[in-house]
Amino acid sequence: MCASALMLISSLTLSAENELQLFYNAEEVNGQKVAETIYKADGGLLANYMKYHYTYDEQNRLTMSEILVWNKHTKEWQKDLCMRYTYKDGNITTASYRWNQQKEEYVLQPESTVTMTESIQ
Repeated sequence: MCASALMLISSLTLSAENELQLFYNAEEVNGQKVAETIYKADGGLLANYMKYHYTYDEQNRLTMSEILVWNKHTKEWQKDLCMRYTYKDGNITTASYRWNQQKEEYVLQPESTVTMTESIQ
């Protein structure tokens, strides 16, 4: 069991960050990050903390990033925030959505919607 734990820890993309001691494990498909789980040091163990999911369009542009948080009481990932990205006429619009538990859906946060001109490289 110790060997399995050591292999898991060594296979993670670990990086400590400030006093929170956060550790990251990215998941990739065809070289593109599709998910990332963040663990927090907790008494010598790693505990679930946050999780990100990413989706892309056919041009490999980010179209959505979703944030889930770990509920240690229910021991389940819970939806929290979703950012959606749209590309039109050289502009990128970023819209923020917050999870509404009663409606069981993401609700737009209009004050957080931003449109920027897409930079050409």
